[in-house]
Amino acid sequence: MSGTTIAASVRDNKAQSRFELDAYGEIAFANYRRANGHVVITHTETPPPLRGRGIATGLIRGALDLIRADGLKVTAGCGFVADYLDAHPEYADLTR
Repeated sequence: MSGTTIAASVRDNKAQSRFELDAYGEIAFANYRRANGHVVITHTETPPPLRGRGIATGLIRGALDLIRADGLKVTAGCGFVADYLDAHPEYADLTR
């Protein structure tokens, strides 16, 4: 599963307020809440058997692409997302 395929497979489960990614029969997800034109990603969870495979990275990349497509901004409410944003300046426009 390539990084591009992973990001393209991320979906916004609005009913549960989370971005989801199906991978290897499991679901990785990032919980969020929306407020004033911002999406606050509060928690990222990757099932233990999938950790270390880049699944969470693909999940967040895809979530940020969806947020950008909706014309919203993002606030990192968890350390993983904060670290991702720090390491990927191509998403800096989403944090201003």
